[in-house]
Amino acid sequence: MQFEIRNRWTGAVQFTAEIDATYDTPRRVKIGLAVKWARRTGADLRGADLSGAVLRDADLSGAVLRGADWIPVIPNIHTAVYAAASQDGALDMGNWHTNGFCGTTHCRAGWVTHLAGDAGRVMDALMGTSAAAALIYAKSDPKLERVPNFYASNSDALADMKRLADAEAT
Repeated sequence: MQFEIRNRWTGAVQFTAEIDATYDTPRRVKIGLAVKWARRTGADLRGADLSGAVLRDADLSGAVLRGADWIPVIPNIHTAVYAAASQDGALDMGNWHTNGFCGTTHCRAGWVTHLAGDAGRVMDALMGTSAAAALIYAKSDPKLERVPNFYASNSDALADMKRLADAEAT
C-alpha cells in the first residue's frame, strides 16, 4: 500500500512510501515501515513528522534524519556524555547497559540513550541502543561529521569523548 509521510511544519506530503501493510496495520508500524522504505530509496526525512514510529531493527545508517521531531536533544551532548562516562566505573564499552537503566554503567551509546531520558529509553527499546544513540547524537549536534565509534575500547572512547567535549566548550 502507499503511505504518506507529511512534513511536521507544513503538513504537506513530504514523500509517499510503498509499504507492505494493510489498512488495519497500526499507524506507528506504518510510519516505521515508511522510514525503512525511505532509507532504502534515499528519501530525505528532514522535517518529516515521524512521531510514534516503530523502528526496531531498522538499518538507518546513512539516513538523512536531521530535524525529525521525535528525537530528543541532549544540550551540550559531548560535555554531558563525557561527564557521565568518565566517572569511576561508569564506562563499559563491552556492554550497552551493564546494570540496566539505573544510571551506573553503560557504554558510550548507552550513556547517550540514558541521558536522553524517557524518550531515549523508548528509542533504545524500539530500535536498539546504537541506532537510538546515533540519531540522538545527530539531532543534538547537527555539525557532528560522523557518529562516534560505539565499538571502541574504553580508553579510545573516553579520549574521543574528551576531545569532543573540549571542542564543544570552546
